[in-house]
Amino acid sequence: AAKPKAAAKPKAAAKPKAASAKSRKPKVVEDDSGRKLALAIAGAGLENKALNVEIVDVRGKVDYADYVLVMSGRGERQVVALAGYIERDISTKLGIRCSGIEGLPQGAWVLMDYGDVIVHIFHEDTRGYYDVEALWIDAARVSAD
Repeated sequence: AAKPKAAAKPKAAAKPKAASAKSRKPKVVEDDSGRKLALAIAGAGLENKALNVEIVDVRGKVDYADYVLVMSGRGERQVVALAGYIERDISTKLGIRCSGIEGLPQGAWVLMDYGDVIVHIFHEDTRGYYDVEALWIDAARVSAD
């Protein structure tokens, strides 16, 4: 007669392996393509005599962009011209196309959408009225120089 098999002993739970120092912290790779684009746009504006160029770092504050640029032109013609210069310069140098432009041909306030970067170009009188920068008064600023 066959001998009945003994009941299998439950296996002890395996101890989890200790995490190494490297695996404890998730590796964060910061994609700075938005910052590079913002700086390129600011540079294009400054080359074409934009006034008061300000780059606002809105990462973690809004969900539609990482950076907001605000700049001014002395008149409506300059505002329209700045938008054209920026669009051509960024397309030519970086191969990035603006996905939308609002406010043309009037030129009191032009909004350009580059995805991670939103650009506001104001007539200098209109800029003070809307005071867009005050929306993110506590946000970090990036030097455009």
